[in-house]
Parts: sequence; C-alpha cells; structure tokens
Amino acid sequence: MTESISKVVANDCCIGCGGCGVSTGGGAKVFFNEIGLFQADVHGMEPDSLAIASQVCPWADESEDETAMAARLFDPALAKDERIGMYRSTMAARVVEQERVEGSSSGGMTSWVAQRLLEEGLVDGVIHVGGAAGDKLFEYRVSTTVDEIITHRKSMYYSVSFAEVLESIRGDGRRYAFVGIPCFVKAVRSLAEIDATLQEQIIYYLGLVCGHLKSSAYAESMAWQLGVEPDAIGQVDFRIKNPKAGSRGYQFGVRAIGEDNYKTSSPMELVGGSWGHSVFQPNACNFCDDIYAETADVVFADAWLPKYEADWRGHNIVVTRNEVIDEIISNGFTSGLLEVEPLEVDAVAKAQAGNYRHRRLGLRARLMDDIKSGRWVPRKRVIPGYAGITRQRLGVIRQRRQLSAASFGLFQTAKEAGNLEHYLKGMIPLIAAYDRWSKPSYAKRAVGKAKRSFWLIAAKHQKGRS
Repeated sequence: MTESISKVVANDCCIGCGGCGVSTGGGAKVFFNEIGLFQADVHGMEPDSLAIASQVCPWADESEDETAMAARLFDPALAKDERIGMYRSTMAARVVEQERVEGSSSGGMTSWVAQRLLEEGLVDGVIHVGGAAGDKLFEYRVSTTVDEIITHRKSMYYSVSFAEVLESIRGDGRRYAFVGIPCFVKAVRSLAEIDATLQEQIIYYLGLVCGHLKSSAYAESMAWQLGVEPDAIGQVDFRIKNPKAGSRGYQFGVRAIGEDNYKTSSPMELVGGSWGHSVFQPNACNFCDDIYAETADVVFADAWLPKYEADWRGHNIVVTRNEVIDEIISNGFTSGLLEVEPLEVDAVAKAQAGNYRHRRLGLRARLMDDIKSGRWVPRKRVIPGYAGITRQRLGVIRQRRQLSAASFGLFQTAKEAGNLEHYLKGMIPLIAAYDRWSKPSYAKRAVGKAKRSFWLIAAKHQKGRS
C-alpha cells in the first residue's frame, strides 16, 4: 500500500498540517471544518498523487518515522536517548531582559533564537504561528523583522495549517527558519525531501514540545465562560503571567471586539481549562509519540520542574541538535543576554512526565483498544499492549479519550443553540468522572507540594539577597 493517507483521513487521524496539499500542488484540499479543525480532503485524487501525499503525511505509514529521519539529518556522533531523541546539549534557559521574558509564554527562548537567526543573516524570515485577521484568531505567517517576531510570539493553542504560507514563499529565493510542533516539523522535513526548492529555502527547524493541539473551540469555550461569545472575540492570550504565582499560575485572557481590556481567569477555574482534560484535542494527537520534536534542530519546552516553576517569569528547557544554534545560545550566555543552566537528560524527560504517560504509555493502550475493535491504526514506534499499565492508568487513558471526543459535539450544540449551558452541563459530569480516575494519591500530592514550597522559599531568599 502506497496510499495510506486515505486511511489517515478516513479514520480521523489527520492533523490538518497541510503537507499533503503542498506536496500535490493543491491536489489535496485542506479546509477549516465546522468543529474548528483543519482537515484534508483527498477524495478523487489519483493513486500517484495519493502516494506522494502519503510520503509527507505525519501519520501515514509511508512517511519515515522520527528515529530514522533524525539518523539521516543529524551528526551520527550525537548522543541518543529513547525519550528525547538525538541531542547535542540539554539545558534550562531564559532571556535575561525582564520585559522580554514577561511577555513570553515561558523563558522567551523560541523567539530569541528566531530573532538571532534573523539578525545574524542566517535566514531572511521566520515561518511561525501568529495573530490572524479575519475569521480566525491565529495562522501561520512569515516574519521578516524582529518587531514582527516579538509581536507574534507566545503559545497559541489553535488549529492551523502551513499550506498557504509555504506556497507563498516557495521559490522566492529567500531562506527561512520554520517553527512548529513535532508533527508539523516532521511534515515539513518530509516535504523538503521531495521538493528541492523548499529544501534549499528552509534552513533551520525550531520545534515546540506539544501536549496536544487544540481546535478553535478551546479559545472560544473559555472566552464564552468569561462572558465573550465566540463571534465577539477580538483577541485571546493563553499565557498571561501572574507575578503572585509560580510559572504554572498563568491566566487566560480574552478581549472582546472594540474593547481595550482583557477579561482574565485561571484556566483551572474554567470548565475544560485543565490541560489534562484534553478537551478539543484532535484524534490525531492520540497517535503521537514524539515529545521533544526529534526532527528539529532545536526544541523548546516549558521547564515544568519544581526549581523553575517557583519563578513566575518562566524558564525554557532547550534541547539542541545543531551546532550553529548551540553556538548562538552559548554566545547569548557569554554576553549576559541569557541565563543558562545545563540539565541532565533525566531532568529533561521528567519535565514532561505527564506527556510521556499520555504519548507513550497511553498510546500503547489506545493502539491496542483500536486494534481489538478492528479499526485501522497508524504505524508507531511503541508496541501496542496493556503490559505494565495499571487498571487506574487504563481508566485515565480511556476516560480522557472519551472526554476529548465528547467536547466537540457538546460545544457545537451549544453554539448552534446560542447557549453555553449545553456545553457546561454535558462536560461537568464527564470531567468529574475523569478526575475520579486521575486524582493522585495524598502522598504524591504532599511530595509535590513540599518540592514546590522549597523552591518558592529559595526563590524568595535569592530575590531578597539580590
């Protein structure tokens, strides 16, 4: 079979990246559907076009897996770890400039590295997600100035496609850095393998650790709970930092059209705001096993470790695989522009412990569940099965999947009725059922609280000394 993209789409495993459309010159159509997700339409395509599209689709069996791709892309002398892939260096880092880091989602490292690539003349533009005009809140765009990069920074939990922007820059003679989540980076890498023009143009790949993607309904549902209906949203900010809390204590904010001020709330106080509930998660994300963007030249994550969580300004975990980017970061540290602290690989993996439970352990169970039910599943690097998965963890895995699937229909009903209660009344009991499975033991909660308290006290002491 050389056309498994058809099965990807038919089994709701398409992430909507747009790679199939670019590779086939628009033969595959990528559209924004009624539930707020980009999806591909491959109906009526000829077998040859389907075969090409299958080579670049992140979920198709014909596309190269991350391990094999990384082995081709990077220096074979690099260290390797099954959890994070190949790596040159691993660290926690943040930008020193106070205003810059306060306006970033975590440590400001993604936009800083992108800026340095532009300033040093290594690229002419940066392809990344930013604010959109029209009926969508966010979209892929090209920034060619530092001001544009800074304006369109921060995390944006929203379905996007890179198809239109790649078509717009293809063959323009300029060099670019591409910024994206793991599956998007893999898709563009695959495109470059079959498109010599794009291979010459896209020089650097900056990856973002991703818990899962969201549909547009994620932003809309939280905004609506704050009194701003979907059609009245002017702008949202998913990561407003709170100086009175640690780095996890960020706020969600929404500004209505025609208004200047944001309405804000902790996501944890909004129905579906907890990331663990996986509301509005595309089904494709149930089949991802790449946490640290293994095909990217460098990858950035939140430093979800007690030591760094104590600092509300935020830090990034950074994993490099490219000598030039390694040198850029090293120079930033030497010149006093960055704070950098080496991290052991175990700490890097620990910072995404929940992601590994979802993406590796959970994936094994979801694959086996679907295989037993007779559904097609994509080829992955983990072995399907339930070995080593406790009854409690299996319950969490299955409840989360059900909760995620239900969120789309419930919110669509609410929008059609013009009544948010349809969503809230349906979701609250589902979330309660999930929470009963997922609540950690008292001992585990106590240990976590003690670690956070220790680092909060240490951070206050250090601030007092300075």
